[in-house]
Amino acid sequence: MNKPLKQHLIDPEICIRCYTCEMTCPVEAITHDDNNVVVDAEKCDFCMDCIPVCPTGSIDEWRVVNTPYSLEEQFSWEDLPAQGDVGTSAAQGGSVEALDDAMEALLAEAHKGAGGKSKAPASAAKPTVNMYNLGKPAIAKVQGNYRLTSTESGSDVRHLILEFGGQPFPVLEGQSIGIIPPGLDANGKPHLPRLYSVSSPRDGERPNFNNLSLTVKREEQGLCSNYVCDLKIGDEVRVTGPFGATFLMPEDPAARLLMVCTGTGAAPFRGFTMRRQRAAAGASGDMVMFFGARAPDSLPYFGPLNKVPDRLLKKHLVFSRIPGVEKEYVQDRMMVEQEVVANLLADPKTHIYICGLRGMEQGVELAFKNIAESTGLGWEATRDAMRDEGRYHVETY
Repeated sequence: MNKPLKQHLIDPEICIRCYTCEMTCPVEAITHDDNNVVVDAEKCDFCMDCIPVCPTGSIDEWRVVNTPYSLEEQFSWEDLPAQGDVGTSAAQGGSVEALDDAMEALLAEAHKGAGGKSKAPASAAKPTVNMYNLGKPAIAKVQGNYRLTSTESGSDVRHLILEFGGQPFPVLEGQSIGIIPPGLDANGKPHLPRLYSVSSPRDGERPNFNNLSLTVKREEQGLCSNYVCDLKIGDEVRVTGPFGATFLMPEDPAARLLMVCTGTGAAPFRGFTMRRQRAAAGASGDMVMFFGARAPDSLPYFGPLNKVPDRLLKKHLVFSRIPGVEKEYVQDRMMVEQEVVANLLADPKTHIYICGLRGMEQGVELAFKNIAESTGLGWEATRDAMRDEGRYHVETY
């Protein structure tokens, strides 16, 4: 009888196919096909290097098995088998004690990276995921390409509108899509998709026209960002996705949303705000956003954001590079507004979303910790409880 062993897996429903884990793995244990990103049990040495770089927590999955799931099995999955599923690779036989011991050892090691797996809000709509893949992408047509930041700002951020014609492409606020840049990489292989958060609500940038919008910042050496930012109206683009099953907004109109972001991390929150404007006007739930940028002319959607009424969205726009003004970051403003944040932390209807540069995460975490503990709440326990309830979400890059 085989001795139970642990196997590292990736949740195909939550994975957004950003391929960061594959590029990070030092032993090349992570690979992909047109459909899924998977872990080769024969190569994986449980170094955990891939855990903290995953923006969704989909990489933080483990099973105790008698025979490891093969790559072929993993490539075919649409969702993750439950522990103990009956099948050729599921944990069967062996003593209950052996399985329990293996699982305890597994869990002690597995969750030391990203802080736990995210869950979707209980009231969130069911998302469609991985409808189009590398082998069969959707073809979208560019309807618009607008610059959001001034030329003087030194930051070129674009608002892209893509239209899908007769191809169904259902997305929810908070999901992402992949854009496949043309050409081949240095190894002569097609380029992998780059992920961009959808910045429009589920009924589209223009309602009911099967379109969506993206917020894309041009990076100097960015292969895909330069391709996307240079697209012209009428150009065709190969698209994969949609991706993401947890960074979703609650359908409950009484839910309160606390959103913290930098730069193009505001993209999903634009979708959240437009969804509330269109579908839940007058609802009791409020929205609070802390949005950081270098200066007003480098903050995407600065003008439109200021037109959103405070009764719907309370905005704290924070700038770090205004000449003659002391630098301020989102965590600094959170501390200034700690009474507002503390009130939200204490409310079981609050959902927290953090999106943007990974470098912001530590400062925001510390601000939450200081504010929570000043009111007698243990931050780690509060955060973990909110995550388990589908009310705490982080996607940083």
